[in-house]
Amino acid sequence: MSRSTRVIWDDALTSYDFGPGHPLAPVRVELTMALARELGVLDKVEPAGCVPATDDELAMVHERRYIEAVRRVSADGRPDFDAGLGTTDNPAFKGVHEASALIAGASLAAARSVWEGSAEHAVNIAGGLHHAMPAMASGFCVYNDPALAIAWLLRQGASRIAYVDVDVHHGDGVQAAFYDDPRVLTISLHESPRTLFPGTGSAGETGAEGTAVNVALPAGCGDQGWLRAFDAVVPPLLHEFGPQILVTQHGCDSHALDPLANLMLSVDGQRTAYAALHRLAHETAGGRWIVTGGGGYELVQVVPRAWTHLIAEVAGHPIDPATPTGEEWRRFVRERTGETAPLTMTDGRHPEFNDLSGGYDPSDPIDRAIMATRNAVFPLHGLDPLP
Repeated sequence: MSRSTRVIWDDALTSYDFGPGHPLAPVRVELTMALARELGVLDKVEPAGCVPATDDELAMVHERRYIEAVRRVSADGRPDFDAGLGTTDNPAFKGVHEASALIAGASLAAARSVWEGSAEHAVNIAGGLHHAMPAMASGFCVYNDPALAIAWLLRQGASRIAYVDVDVHHGDGVQAAFYDDPRVLTISLHESPRTLFPGTGSAGETGAEGTAVNVALPAGCGDQGWLRAFDAVVPPLLHEFGPQILVTQHGCDSHALDPLANLMLSVDGQRTAYAALHRLAHETAGGRWIVTGGGGYELVQVVPRAWTHLIAEVAGHPIDPATPTGEEWRRFVRERTGETAPLTMTDGRHPEFNDLSGGYDPSDPIDRAIMATRNAVFPLHGLDPLP
């Protein structure tokens, strides 16, 4: 198998655009690719294009009547509220089908690259639209590209796929697609449904044979608590499940500056999580790793740096956090957004955490969340929930 990393990209991926003022602004991926190019990250990967997913491919996850509804909205821009298009979260716009199908096609291209062995790792940074449901758009998401990539892999003969979602929001659409399918292990670490959309993702949502795993974290947990929870849940389950392929979603809206959520991580903490998932891809899935972006609404200070770190980590050439962002990129940010860009690739944090081996504190809300998840699913995998 090739040891290469493939980055799926087409400038038309920025056409997924809900309009002025919408939080999911396509400039975030434009600035990410510009920063990755500025820092030489894209010199270390294999670029590849993509084509839109066909209706038959979309129908692996989505109902035909929904695809037809999205096409109608796409033609004239008129809302279809039954399909979830025309809401504040998901405004209707002309071309919505074509833009959404291209993002889905990019994740399918990533899946194909890894399954066929032309690349060991593959990235669709514009993807990660994990809220879309079979018959409805939801949470800024029209077609569920991570679920489509997984469904395609299952059709090719994969029998054990793990999906890890580190977006601040629960990966509800991917969980729903495979909730009763023991071939797919879905793990989502997210802010508690008590305080954040979509209001799902409690530890008690366990799916078939415990293959839906949810770590619902309290607002304000920060790097230390988040990484402690990740370490206590994700590695043991991935090692036990033994996936053939690892699929991950990397919404960076867990950052302290994100305007829509409250988990309070730093870019440095997020970078630590990327490195951990890279190690786990090799330790548990033979190195086969499909990576998508996701949420992230601090468009200048957070998303470009976080996802440039992500691409660099996937490529096996992580960036020194002290690296300057580059004068040319900062000038481009100013011209493109009117904002002042960050100067370096770090928030100045040095994330460390205590793992669960020293025991847990039942009075700590983070430890309570960890133990709720371990108690719910670890026994179903033959694992001891106690540290």
